[in-house]
Amino acid sequence: MTIRPICEKDKNELIEIMTEFYSSPAVLAKPSKELFEKDIADCLSDMPFVEGYVAECDGVIAGYTMVSKGYSTERGGICVQIEDLFVRSDFRGNGVGEKLLSYVEQTYKNVAARLRLEVEPSNLRALKLYERCGFSELLYKQMIKELNK
Repeated sequence: MTIRPICEKDKNELIEIMTEFYSSPAVLAKPSKELFEKDIADCLSDMPFVEGYVAECDGVIAGYTMVSKGYSTERGGICVQIEDLFVRSDFRGNGVGEKLLSYVEQTYKNVAARLRLEVEPSNLRALKLYERCGFSELLYKQMIKELNK
């Protein structure tokens, strides 16, 4: 298995995988294909706030993650938000998710003060993975206000 930044050749396969992820009960939002295309384009551009990585097995994308970067005043440093983490069903149980998380941690360990992610409470498999990888529950209630263009 190879973990690497996403590249242009991944676009179509990654859109399929993102569609599968966002159609699952693991997430509440249901973005459009156009939004996935924008996310990928931003990862491929010089956009400083988002990066994407794929886990590839024998030329097939087994899973992916996208991360965004912000600042944590509580920790006094960069906060890396794991926005997406998804492993295709055929590859689950083989350590792909754990390897993606480890890759992100190693990439940012000397740069960021905190890794953060969200998980649906009903997604027990993901919860177990995140706990096994050292994540703990953050007791804040998150709130959002959408700002559309």
